[in-house]
Amino acid sequence: MNKIISKNIKNNTTFEDIKHIDENGYEYWNARELMMALEYSKWENFHKVIKNAMVACENSNYNIVGCFPEVRKTSKMPNGGVKKILDYKLNRYACYLIVQNADPRKEVVALGQTYFAIQTRKQEINEKEYSELTEDEKRFYQRNLTKKGNYSLNQMAKNAGVKNYDKFHNYGYKGLYNGETADDIAKRKKLRYREDILDNMGSDELIANLFRISQTEQKLKKENIKTEKEANKAHYEVGSKIRKTIKELGGTMPEELPTPKKSLKELEKERKQLEIKVKNKID
Repeated sequence: MNKIISKNIKNNTTFEDIKHIDENGYEYWNARELMMALEYSKWENFHKVIKNAMVACENSNYNIVGCFPEVRKTSKMPNGGVKKILDYKLNRYACYLIVQNADPRKEVVALGQTYFAIQTRKQEINEKEYSELTEDEKRFYQRNLTKKGNYSLNQMAKNAGVKNYDKFHNYGYKGLYNGETADDIAKRKKLRYREDILDNMGSDELIANLFRISQTEQKLKKENIKTEKEANKAHYEVGSKIRKTIKELGGTMPEELPTPKKSLKELEKERKQLEIKVKNKID
């Protein structure tokens, strides 16, 4: 069963395959199925990961009982008897915390981190609300998150000894965009000099970069990186890992995603002009 689930995930099916929907329409994952998907063979080892995830949940001021409700199941014994075993009915955020605390050496863990991180980001607003946004509205939403993420990442990079921030960010772009720097991306998108590349990305491309940003910040923190050279290397490694994961999931490479016809600055300018016109008519 373990090998079958892991094989399916690596063959570009996703963690959607082991998702369940309860009688109220809420999604959830069984911890023991997630354990097999993440290639853990012993419950005792995986339960330690769950416990660490619970600590992270509590530190984030989330309700542990709501995210990790316990369930008891029956398991058949070799002698024909049955015994009660512990399981958890996990919500998406709980799964996100678990994969963040799982063994990073496992390839399938990286797939899980990408899947649950992207979906959790989307759920920062109501999932139905997000799905009903227009593409441009999704772009504004994700762009706002990348601004916050970059600010936080820069603070962590500063603590790691980074002084040349352009160089540091280019290492991340190179990893994610197969060697392209920020300038290379801008040229490919045919942008004007110093025009913001993030303002000229679609929502999917912004999400990929948001994941790069958040995972690099975590890596700098977890590994207690204290030199600029190591920070640059870490940023490149995260970008490369995300690129590899996107490929394994059958996704579109970031450089192959279409560039929106209008930048977010242009859209914001048009919106302000429209507001002025409406205001003038009212006055």
